[in-house]
Amino acid sequence: MRIAIGSDEVTQLTEFVTRELKSRGLEVELHGALAPGDDTRWPQVARRVAERVSQGSCHQGILLCWTGTGVSIAANKVPGVRAALCTDAATAAGARRWNNANVLAMGLRLTSTEIAREMLDAWFSTNPETGESADTAAMVTDIEIHYMKAQESSPHPVGRR
Repeated sequence: MRIAIGSDEVTQLTEFVTRELKSRGLEVELHGALAPGDDTRWPQVARRVAERVSQGSCHQGILLCWTGTGVSIAANKVPGVRAALCTDAATAAGARRWNNANVLAMGLRLTSTEIAREMLDAWFSTNPETGESADTAAMVTDIEIHYMKAQESSPHPVGRR
């Protein structure tokens, strides 16, 4: 499995998560401050990781920034991405199970290496549910498609500078 990981800075946590992914036999693709020469601004890091997941070049993504909020917001702007900001293993498992999340976002400020390990364990051991949970997760995709179509037909695109 190929995982895109990105952060706007290199920290003990980013180094730990990268090592942990590799120790699990995962192929790791580095972005942002983790890849020399890459753009390190968090919106661009999130965009690049999210695009790799959305295009299918990577199976899943992991994003880190100071709070995790910015990268999760930016990643969720990319169609097909369901980034979840998680603070513990139960939240990570729920994001995979009920939301079919494909990008895990973590905050550098409060996430310890032990909590990160627990989140990775939960994330990679939990599969999306079928049935009603899959139907409700599909509603999110329907919302995304609705607004993409509305924006395409609008003479005044929302959010453009």
